[in-house]
Amino acid sequence: MALKTYREKRNFNRSPEPAGDDAVVRAGQGKGREPRFFCVQKHLATALHYDFRIEHDGVLLSWAVPKGPSINSADKRLAMHVEDHPIEYGEFEGVIPEGYGAGVVMLWDRGTWTPEVDDVDAALAKGDLKLTLDGFKLKGSWVLVRTKGWGARRPGEKPAEDGKSWLLIKHKDEWAGPIDITTFAPNSVKSNGTFRDILLQEAPDVWHSHRPGAGGGGDAALRKIAEKVAALDEPAAEPPRKAAPKKAQQAAATAPPKAKKAAAAKKAAPTKKTAGRSKA
Repeated sequence: MALKTYREKRNFNRSPEPAGDDAVVRAGQGKGREPRFFCVQKHLATALHYDFRIEHDGVLLSWAVPKGPSINSADKRLAMHVEDHPIEYGEFEGVIPEGYGAGVVMLWDRGTWTPEVDDVDAALAKGDLKLTLDGFKLKGSWVLVRTKGWGARRPGEKPAEDGKSWLLIKHKDEWAGPIDITTFAPNSVKSNGTFRDILLQEAPDVWHSHRPGAGGGGDAALRKIAEKVAALDEPAAEPPRKAAPKKAQQAAATAPPKAKKAAAAKKAAPTKKTAGRSKA
């Protein structure tokens, strides 16, 4: 079963994570070079990391990226291959209260990816998968390259030949640059919120009770999660942009060309005060 390892690690009676549907797995197989789903989930668990996931053969192939993706082509980001996740996991954002992966999950980016090769399975077996991303934050050409354990173990230990250690690298193109995209755009693409916002939405009593002297309310595991969130230096959530009233939008769209030109000319014309100043 494609999701056997994923399911063995989780207690779905306690975790809000999706268990996955085997029918979805079967239906998603054999897409060739067609665009398919990808996402990056920012995960505050034992340590903060980013989970890079790409749809293939009905599941989400997954890599844990400790430092997060970089759009700087000079960076080679360690990406540890982990168990496949269900397609439904790609929209998950919320709090995992306890057990495996306990913490807060943010949907940091999502979109589609397209293989730059004809045979994805052969590329994965070779350890060299070139792909094009079209997300909100990550775009353009990338490559996943398997290494021989570089960066995967403690100093002094020999690299492990387990095939789990990969590198995520941005190719040089118009979407590459020296910007740190994880700090430039840190918030959720789903809710526009921060970890704090996600926790407040799902467990507000825990957030308010985690501080010293605030009482013992809330689950102990959740209080630990709240303490981790509180320790982060997160920017405020970006407020949603206010759209212009529909009537104003319709009036602007349906206005005749002459009226639009007249309005523009009136706006650009100097007032008496500015005309007086220009003469002086």
